Amino acid sequence: MTSTQRLAFLKGHGTENDFVIVPDPDGRLDLPATAVARICDRRAGLGGDGLLHVVRSAAHPEAHAQADEAEWFMDYRNGDGSIAEMCGNGVRVFARYLLHAGLVEAGDLAIATRAGVRRVHLAKTGDVTVSMGRAQLPEEGVVVTLGGRSWPARNVNMGNPHAVTFVEDLAHAGELLAVPPFSPASVYPDGVNVEFVVDRGPRHVAMRVHERGSGETRSCGTGACAVAVATARRDGVDPAETGTPATYRVDVLGGSLSITERPDGTVEMTGPAEIVAEGTFDAAWLAAALA
Repeated sequence: MTSTQRLAFLKGHGTENDFVIVPDPDGRLDLPATAVARICDRRAGLGGDGLLHVVRSAAHPEAHAQADEAEWFMDYRNGDGSIAEMCGNGVRVFARYLLHAGLVEAGDLAIATRAGVRRVHLAKTGDVTVSMGRAQLPEEGVVVTLGGRSWPARNVNMGNPHAVTFVEDLAHAGELLAVPPFSPASVYPDGVNVEFVVDRGPRHVAMRVHERGSGETRSCGTGACAVAVATARRDGVDPAETGTPATYRVDVLGGSLSITERPDGTVEMTGPAEIVAEGTFDAAWLAAALA
């Protein structure tokens, strides 16, 4: 990219988990971690919990093998520029963007991610439903320690790693400015998203989350799925055994998500996704960010 070229961007959010969207269908844009971090900076850039790089699967080396199944690849980056396998709120916003841009029609579509292909049901307006795949429940967990308190955490993988901790009060999570300490560190060698969960009622919980590479965010879609599955198991509910889907409402700081685990293990997430703005980067600023 030269300094005279202008690059389009959009901003979107899902339950206030916000993203910068960078359309790059042919995969021509190199986005180093430093550039992503600068774009996502809330004071010196556009600001966002992460960045959704929109590329055709056939044009991206990490998604080329998925091109026959999903035309579009969500090249997701955390706010610090690091690469993430998956982002649940991001998938909904990504799908909403594709419809907004006229690249897909409302209905069912597939989106390629580093965690595999995700199936999406997209209405013209309103909520978006994503089939998030099956939760993996590794046996080895960790203990999270904050403010002199310690809690065991359930290990749940939704294509990315989560440590789900049940607490008496969400305030016990503190400010969540730094990664919550956990041990043994070897359980999550690449870092982890940590959820703090309280009960609100029957099959209804609330959570706060520290997202790996982003800090505390207003919402985490994969985290809400992990929380729902962990809560179901704590409650003695396993749809694979009962043959009946289990739905939990998970409140996040930015709203509420509905999570359903089906008897075949598939986890579905339903929630809002909005595009709020679009424009172009200043060419000189972008060139400096990419340098």
